[in-house]
Amino acid sequence: MLACATAISVLLYLNRPTSEIVEPEYIPVTVDVAEVVKENLHINIQAQGTVTPLRQTAILAEVKGRVVEASPAFNVGGFVAQDEVLLRIDPRDYQTALLRAQAALESAESALVQEKGRAEVALREWQKLPRGDQRSKEARDLYLRKPQLELAEAQLLAARADLNTARDNLERTIIRAPYQALIRAKHSELGQFVAAGSQVADIISVDYAEIRLSIPQSKLGYLNLPGLGESGEGAPIDLFTDVAGEVRHWEARLHRTEGTFDERSRVLYAIARIEDPYALNSPGREPLRIGTFVTANIEGKEIQDVVRLPHHLLRAGNQVWIVDESSRLRNRKVTLLRTGGDDVYIRSGLDEGDLVSLTVLDNSFDGARVDVVSTTPSNQLELKPSSESPIIESVSGETRQITRSEASRSTQSETEPG
Repeated sequence: MLACATAISVLLYLNRPTSEIVEPEYIPVTVDVAEVVKENLHINIQAQGTVTPLRQTAILAEVKGRVVEASPAFNVGGFVAQDEVLLRIDPRDYQTALLRAQAALESAESALVQEKGRAEVALREWQKLPRGDQRSKEARDLYLRKPQLELAEAQLLAARADLNTARDNLERTIIRAPYQALIRAKHSELGQFVAAGSQVADIISVDYAEIRLSIPQSKLGYLNLPGLGESGEGAPIDLFTDVAGEVRHWEARLHRTEGTFDERSRVLYAIARIEDPYALNSPGREPLRIGTFVTANIEGKEIQDVVRLPHHLLRAGNQVWIVDESSRLRNRKVTLLRTGGDDVYIRSGLDEGDLVSLTVLDNSFDGARVDVVSTTPSNQLELKPSSESPIIESVSGETRQITRSEASRSTQSETEPG
């Protein structure tokens, strides 16, 4: 049995088939690339803030009395025009005081006329006296009734002042809006007695609104900020916020800066101004209410020779995949100007015409040969990555392309029980 087994083994070994050496077939990875195009861009800066009124005023009663009339718009949330009557205080006491002041003025005018007449009579009598009489200047003035004349003139001035005060107090019984405003709060009502100096309402202006935006010190170089002490029409600003799941936008302007850095956060506060926030003069436009928390997209100054790419192409260490002249993948380190949001701005490291891979790859593909499927200029790329952009994965030593949605479904199937 041993001899038979040995003979069979020798026979099988001698009749073995010859082995053929086959070169491994390499399938290049297919990628999409972006052709680098340098641009002159305005880099926008985002900040957040709360809408506040340009002016807010506490309306106080200047005279005392009972409120006898209130405007129909005198309600919290009501809009009032400039010089519109808000409240009227009972004017009867002040009308009486005005009549008394007018009577006192007429009496003072009459007394002045009488004193002028007496002074003329005294002057004629003085001229008839002998010239050699020695009299002091004080005696002469007293004889000519100059002190009495000055007293009558002073009483006339006092009567005119009392008349002006009485007229002003009568006007103060009518409380008016100093500007176009929204009534934020009211502290008095029809029939209520108010004292002089008591608060009757709080109002805010609606012609302009402002937003206080914090700008980090590192981002100031991207903006055209107004100079110290200057204000006016600065850079355009896009204000937006989410209202019931819908993003609403408003236009504003950078108006001024506060001029000092915050000592704790090291930020500079810039003031954005929006005209007609409640859209009173623009029917159909969405109102921007005071107190709304908004995000401001501030247009920056123009920066030349900048490459803009989607943020998801940037790898660890500020590197991107480059397809070289031999169609092989290479790592390229770049210098960033700014990152944020869905885009990245590259200042150096990429030349005009370089091909940047849009396909997400891991580090194992460094130096791999690729086939370019499509080429898109970098200035025409969408900043947000597509949900179907290919991802290259390695499975059992083989490479294949899958989409993001497939990867998501695969991950979900692995995590599901059973």
